[in-house]
Amino acid sequence: MGADIGLIEQQLNAATTLGAQVDLLFEAMHDFGFDALIYDYTPARFDLDGTQMMPSVLELRNVDETMRDYWFGQGYFRLDPVQKVALGTTRPFVWNYDARAETLIRAFMNEDSAPVADFLAERGMSAGVTVPVHMPGGDYATVTGIRCGDGRFAEREAKHCLGEFGLLAHLFQHAAACGLREDRRLDGLPRLTARERECLRHAAEGLSAKEISRALGRSVPTVVMHLNAAMRKLQAKNRTQAAVRAARLRLLD
Repeated sequence: MGADIGLIEQQLNAATTLGAQVDLLFEAMHDFGFDALIYDYTPARFDLDGTQMMPSVLELRNVDETMRDYWFGQGYFRLDPVQKVALGTTRPFVWNYDARAETLIRAFMNEDSAPVADFLAERGMSAGVTVPVHMPGGDYATVTGIRCGDGRFAEREAKHCLGEFGLLAHLFQHAAACGLREDRRLDGLPRLTARERECLRHAAEGLSAKEISRALGRSVPTVVMHLNAAMRKLQAKNRTQAAVRAARLRLLD
């Protein structure tokens, strides 16, 4: 078990799209015994009301595509005990939905999470290893490896590769970070124009519309128009809330 981490890092950095990077990650995971991959990315862990945010990116390899419908449409993502553990730790961890298994997710398994357990069990994905990646800017991702149809693999073998697999996941996220920040196609995120982002950045620094207009060389009504448009898109009550919300969603980078 193992992988040429140095070579994989070079390949990840050379890849030009997120899809290509995920493919490289998936290929490298085979060396650790995994044959399925789940990757999710969220610009912020929680919304302003404290609700866990849904992923903006969900990449699946050798996983039933119906997972998207359940995790997004039926809210399984927020019910998933694996996500509840991942939010509170930076360490890779083994998980198993078998109620007899002594893994970290056991504390979060209840009636609400039962549909999640059933979905995964029906597809032979009831055990795996997840690497939480908490980034300095507040964005958040998880990389999960599974050997389909082998519920004991995670506890019996995969636990021995937690260090290397965790390093691989972080190297992948580092390589993918720039593309994720620049990708304005992320599902569920408000789409701010360059001028709206510019006005919000100044508003976040405490400037008034008049001060922003002088800084940008634009009229006050034009600045107000951009700020109001950003407020509507962000469903904010005022400019301050809009600026905070945009910052938390990494829209001002």
